Amino acid sequence: MMNQHTDYNDIDENDLVTLAQQGDKYAFGELYQRYVSRIYTYFYYRTGNKQDAEDLTTRVFMRALSHINSYSDRGVPFSAWLYRIAHNLLANWHRDNSRRKIIAIDEYIGSELETDAPEAITEDMQEQEELMESIRQLPADRQQLLFLKFVERLSNAEIGEIMNRTEGAVKSLYHRTLATLHEDLMNRGLGPLKRFKKRG
Repeated sequence: MMNQHTDYNDIDENDLVTLAQQGDKYAFGELYQRYVSRIYTYFYYRTGNKQDAEDLTTRVFMRALSHINSYSDRGVPFSAWLYRIAHNLLANWHRDNSRRKIIAIDEYIGSELETDAPEAITEDMQEQEELMESIRQLPADRQQLLFLKFVERLSNAEIGEIMNRTEGAVKSLYHRTLATLHEDLMNRGLGPLKRFKKRG
């Protein structure tokens, strides 16, 4: 086992997980540092509340620490396992709070896509606003899919691990989501979402 003097920054993620499973708290600390901001962002833009996001983020890593020995490499990054824990905690949070899902994905994914040139989805602010309005109309699971794909830039396999779906099911849901957005934007008098399909 290593110690606090070891440079954990250079250690491969899989090796960090192995060390953490052996009880190396510094290895787990490095995993925490690598992913805490991403998990927090996930919660913040799904709850719209800083305090709840911080609390849920803490609970993710507490649960991960207590269940680290149950983790096994199934061909997707360790982060997918963390997001799976986060996904389950978020579902419980919404149920316990009896709240309508607050997903501020519109403002976040909008800024991400605007800076993603030349793959920017929209060509002007009006089209951008219409797209965000269409996204807000989607069911929660489809909004989550877009968040994970466009903001977190995860693969279909990683998203499937998080959402407990097969890779094929994720791809199918993604294309159905695009079709829904396409139809809605066409009804609004706008053009098709040609550039979305590059992420399929």
